[in-house]
Amino acid sequence: MAGEILDNQGRGEASWGWPPIHPEGRKYGVIAIAISLIPLLIFDWEIIGWPLLLLSLGVFAFFRDPERVVPQGDNSIVAPADGLVTLITTVEPPVELQVDDGSGNPGLPAGPVTRISIFMSVFDVHINRAPIAGTVRRVVYVPGKFVNADLDKASEENERQHILIEGGDGLAIGFTQIAGLVARRIVPFVKPGDMVAKGQRVGLIRFGSRVDVYLPAGTDAKVMMGQKIVAGETVLAEIGATQLIEGIAQ
Repeated sequence: MAGEILDNQGRGEASWGWPPIHPEGRKYGVIAIAISLIPLLIFDWEIIGWPLLLLSLGVFAFFRDPERVVPQGDNSIVAPADGLVTLITTVEPPVELQVDDGSGNPGLPAGPVTRISIFMSVFDVHINRAPIAGTVRRVVYVPGKFVNADLDKASEENERQHILIEGGDGLAIGFTQIAGLVARRIVPFVKPGDMVAKGQRVGLIRFGSRVDVYLPAGTDAKVMMGQKIVAGETVLAEIGATQLIEGIAQ
């Protein structure tokens, strides 16, 4: 019907609803509820049981997985994570995304690139999404420390996982999931060779962390430090024709 309002699932009316819980988090929520019921039902320790029950609800909230409306422009790069932009700087890409891994697929070219760091607090959605559509070329896990993910050195010292996606136009975008003080597990949903759509779920990091995105050299970020961004929806940058040709040539 003309003028009808559609939500992002094609339904005839737009309304708010509770976001679904990702399957990865359901078992943790159930365990947390079971633990909280022990002092309530067995020992009648309400002063302990009720706070634990509220905390268990927080566990479910941490693993919430809302739907996202993804910009469809071919030249746009979207945020892979919810959170706060804490750093925009020029760096060399991680060596794991550059060196020849023997697969026959080139990594990122050497030379300075723009890195955008996104800090995810325990209150943010922790499902990570693909910044572009294409083929997953690398998923590289690196063990490490668990220092504060908000520190710049976390990019090189913390436990982390690098993901490289190559678009159909040949331009590759890399990003890194970084564990933090509380985070103790990085969970991938994809593997090398998988095809992904822009904004598709590619992994999660449990309980607070950070994601670094490596944009092609000369890319102007469309976000600012201190800005809250949304995975799969916020446009980090747009790649022009000149940058695309230079990126493919490298």
